This record gives sequence, C-alpha cells and structure tokens, in this order.
Amino acid sequence: MIIMKCMRKIGIVLRTLGFVSIIILFFAEEVRAQQDAQYTQYMYNTVSVNPGYTGSRGHLSIAALHRSQWVGLDGAPKTQTLNIHSPVGHNGVGMGMSIVNDEIGPTSETYLDIDFSYTVKTSDEGKLSFGLKASGHLLDIRFSELNQFAPDQTLEQDIDNKFSPNFGAGVYYHTNKFYAGISVPRFLQTSHFQESSLSTAKEQMNFYLITGYVFDLNTDLKFKPTILSKVVQGAPLQLDLSANFMLSDTFILGAAYRWDAALSGMIGFQLNESFLIGMAYDREITELGNAAFNDGSFEIILRYDFIKTKGYLKSPRFF
Repeated sequence: MIIMKCMRKIGIVLRTLGFVSIIILFFAEEVRAQQDAQYTQYMYNTVSVNPGYTGSRGHLSIAALHRSQWVGLDGAPKTQTLNIHSPVGHNGVGMGMSIVNDEIGPTSETYLDIDFSYTVKTSDEGKLSFGLKASGHLLDIRFSELNQFAPDQTLEQDIDNKFSPNFGAGVYYHTNKFYAGISVPRFLQTSHFQESSLSTAKEQMNFYLITGYVFDLNTDLKFKPTILSKVVQGAPLQLDLSANFMLSDTFILGAAYRWDAALSGMIGFQLNESFLIGMAYDREITELGNAAFNDGSFEIILRYDFIKTKGYLKSPRFF
C-alpha cells in the first residue's frame, strides 16, 4: 500500500515536471555563457532567484553562501550571497533583502536587492505567493589588470561602481511537500557601459523555473527530487536535476546533474531545527573538466531560522 501511494505521488510529480520542462523548452527556442550567478544548492537559496519565496519559511531566516567555481583556473567565477527575509505581520506580507557579489576575472558585480511578497491561501495546505524585487547593480571592470597584446584605447579607463537600477518578479506556490515557482529576477536589459559601438556588459533577462517534491519513504527517510531551469538569451538552456535524501531530519546526502555541463555531490547537516549547513562539489563533464588546472567547483551554505517557539515545527522543512 505504501509503495503504491509513493508510485502514484511520483507519477504526479513526473507529469508536473514534464509539463514544466515542455514550457521551458518552448521558450528556449527563442533563447540561446552564464550571466546570473550559478548555484548547485539552489534549493536552499531560492530567494536569490525568486522574490515570491520571501517570507515563505514562516519566520525570520538568514542564509549565507560562498561558491568557488573551476578552482585552479585564473580569474574563475567566485560568488558570495547573503539574504535575510521574514513574514511581516499576519496579512500574508513578506519582506527581505539580499546581497550578491559575483567576481569573474577583472570584473566584479554586486547586486543589492529588496524583496517583497504577498501570499494567499489556495487550500488548507497550499499557498500562492507573488513577489517583486527592486535591485541596484554596481559594476567594476579593472581593464588595467588585462594583458593586452594589442592595446585598445577604449579599454584603458577602469569602470568603478557603475550603478544601474533594475526590477524583477516571481510567482511561488508551495504546500508542506511540494513547491514550484517561475521568476525573472531582472527585467531590464541594460548596457552597463557603452562607447560608440562597444558594449562591455549587457544584462539579459534570465527566466527561472524551480520545482520539487518531498517524499516520506518511511518515518526516518525523506527523498526530494528537484529541478531548476534557467533560460537566457545568448546561452544554452541550463537544466539542473538533483535528488537529496534526508535521514532522521538531520543528515542530507544528494547528487545533481547540470545538463551537458557537470555532475555534483551534496552533503548537509540540519544541526537542529534552526541551523543548516550544506556543502557541494561539482565536476565538469565538458573538456574543461579534463583540464589540469581545473579542480572542480566548491560551494558552502549556512542557513539559520529564528524560530520563536521551540517545537513550532514538527521537523525541519526540507526546502
């Protein structure tokens, strides 16, 4: 009986995820290098890409993440994020703030985001949230660090803290077991620097879709498959598939596959009902992964939930 119920639930999830994948692939026909920061542990960092997640944990939550990509490669991407969000009052309002710092070679980008969400109940368990994101972007490009074989006069003056405003939106639905969201964190396609025909950094829209389901395999073991899809003009479709197991609401072990790009291993510890630590390692499956200077990508995330009343949660939420 338990196996049959699990199989029915798996069927529902697969049909849902299949429908979602079709939608993403449809949009991908109009869309073609990574722009927004990339995360392997996106399931614990959802607010960075979808403002609808803001306040959905039901209490004040703060998370910090560091990612070092393609370790050993000079100028490889490094990303740090810090976000804090919480419900406000009892009217379905959530508010938060996040900072994302992304470094690639001589380029540094910092995003300062203010997130707002409004949540309505759709059923006894279901909640639908609508989110807005107001964003400020600071761009630094240190042309002076480049080794130019043929010096270009247009690349002689560094760019310091070039500011660009932006805004985004997202929709997020969740129950105690299932979640799905679609978002565009930044709508404005801004050219951060332009001289004559030179465009150094043009920001494109990134479309995100995230979904997952938590299965209770038995009283001590949970299983959570998830999908994150990102579509951006000028880049291939990015599809992240992951599967995590949680034992005794404490120990998390999982694996992930980034479509045609990387394989990942993940490990996490829910030290108590408030504090989570997670780590991930990626190994490229492209030619870049075979390079002697590439030792893979490493990621660590810390998350703390300020739960007011002990025992408020029967077990830590797995997303």
